[in-house]
Amino acid sequence: MAIQIGQKSDPTAGPIVGIDLGTTHSLVAIVRDGKPEVLMSREGRRLLPSIVSFIDGDGRGAAHPVVGYAAKAKKVRDASHTVFSVKRLLGKGFADIEAESGKLPYEITPGEGGVRVRVGDRLYSAVEISAMILHELKLSAEKALGGPVTRAVITVPAYFNDSQRQATRTAGRLAGLDVLRIVNEPTAASLAYGLDRKKEGLIAVYDLGGGTFDVSILKLRDGVFEVLATNGDTTLGGDDLDQALVRVAAQEIGERWGINPMADPGQLAALLEAAETTKISLSEKPLALFEAEIAGKKYSREWTVKEFESLIEPILLRTREPCLKALKDAGLKPGDLSDVVLVGGPTRLSVVQRVAREIFGREPNTSMHPDEVVAAGAAIQADILAGNNRDLLLLDVVPLSLGIEIYGGLMSPLISRNTPIPTVARERFTTFVDNQTAVDIHVLQGERERVADNRSLARFKLRVDPRPAGEARVEVSFLIDADGILQVSAKNLQTGDEQSVEVRPSFGLSDTEIERLLEERAKYAEADVEFRKLAEARNEVEPAIRAAEKRLPDADRLLTPAEAELIRDRLADLRKALRQPDAQKIRQCAFLLDEASRKLADLILKEALARGAE
Repeated sequence: MAIQIGQKSDPTAGPIVGIDLGTTHSLVAIVRDGKPEVLMSREGRRLLPSIVSFIDGDGRGAAHPVVGYAAKAKKVRDASHTVFSVKRLLGKGFADIEAESGKLPYEITPGEGGVRVRVGDRLYSAVEISAMILHELKLSAEKALGGPVTRAVITVPAYFNDSQRQATRTAGRLAGLDVLRIVNEPTAASLAYGLDRKKEGLIAVYDLGGGTFDVSILKLRDGVFEVLATNGDTTLGGDDLDQALVRVAAQEIGERWGINPMADPGQLAALLEAAETTKISLSEKPLALFEAEIAGKKYSREWTVKEFESLIEPILLRTREPCLKALKDAGLKPGDLSDVVLVGGPTRLSVVQRVAREIFGREPNTSMHPDEVVAAGAAIQADILAGNNRDLLLLDVVPLSLGIEIYGGLMSPLISRNTPIPTVARERFTTFVDNQTAVDIHVLQGERERVADNRSLARFKLRVDPRPAGEARVEVSFLIDADGILQVSAKNLQTGDEQSVEVRPSFGLSDTEIERLLEERAKYAEADVEFRKLAEARNEVEPAIRAAEKRLPDADRLLTPAEAELIRDRLADLRKALRQPDAQKIRQCAFLLDEASRKLADLILKEALARGAE
């Protein structure tokens, strides 16, 4: 699946879009008339919540995915069938995220090739869930552009390892996209930043997203963006700030009512939803109310900005060490920087800006739209690949060292982290045991000395002739393409025999699984569209039902018995329609309820105006 270096895209194959596949929100963008433009989702918004909810439309299990705000509406009401923050699971095994699993309202289980999310009686991989989000972005782009979209540039955190990058590429393929390039998020942000300011400079990009933190140090000169160093933490983001609020709420609820809301998926989802709302409010206001309904009881707590900052500042200080390491790797001091750019929704918080200011010793640049800048940069990179922009050049780096296992359980690096890509490295090895008939090539990624402390990427064997130890000669080659994806080959220099492997993630999907999922997507495409329409219709009318129910006492008071009874009948018809898989019928019943309730709404309004005039 790795692209060939120097591969050129077909200019007749339609547009190339840029996609920011985020933990909390995702976006798709394109360059038009020389400027990046974020495209509207099919829901008419620029941001698409990275949330997938599964609708059990036929009573035989959750099988029909709905993505975006329609899914977000189910986050609390149907927590066990709604999946969010899946980016934190991409390319990881169960041991990597076991500690996180209890913080999420949906069930995560070990599975062949990596973790699985249980939804009803079916298990989904993080790759499959991510593909559903990407497919929705693809459909949104096609609607906005009025034609097919099959090619994309997708961004990933700079510190994503090879497994996570491969998982992202596989998700793109499942979504029906040819992923031409994987680009680091801070690098994409710097592209968007530099487009309007074609100048020289040394830039630190401080990227705090929903689930990951990255810092990259870039050099900009004459339209060339060169990444000097990168660092980060793939388990630190805005979700962790939400979790801090949730822990306080859970403790207070336990003390007040003897309830553990963390043990109930619906209650945990309600707390997470309230935490996110509170966090966003505190980025704009000095006070915010944290409210959630738990087991029929209303939990409420007021938070001040000062209290919230005290709670989360220790979490944010974890960004300090990666920043200082990146500066050291680049051979720079904070004072050498010309700019510090903030990226990601959480950077709207004043405490995040203060932490960044203290780390780098200068005022950060907050002029860019923190949610949209990565997608804009991805669109610019897409425009470069399409051959429309020859003024910019992007030079990225390897985020983590790559090597092989050698005798004694040690890792021997062939390519060091922060090496510019694309790149190639070769090294010769020999045998350590007499009469070996094969050499085991174990490919690793990480910064530790011991094999056990690094991530295993691939393993394959190269046959050698039986000889005394030390006589065999094996040359191992590592080739990294422009996506940061690795291909490894091993050659027996005495016989000319060669084995190679395109490194695939340890926690991904097999080719058989991928093909099955592609076939399923095509097979059920029409049914999935219908279920999306049904879910949207249900989401639209539920507020109308609640409003009508609240007005029933007023109907008995202000209307004739026949008029009040008509509203009850229309309400019953709509409730009945909600249980049927017919979106048109639901909307028709909702219209009839609205008609029957119009006189009541007018009378209630007149009463309110009369009271106001007294």
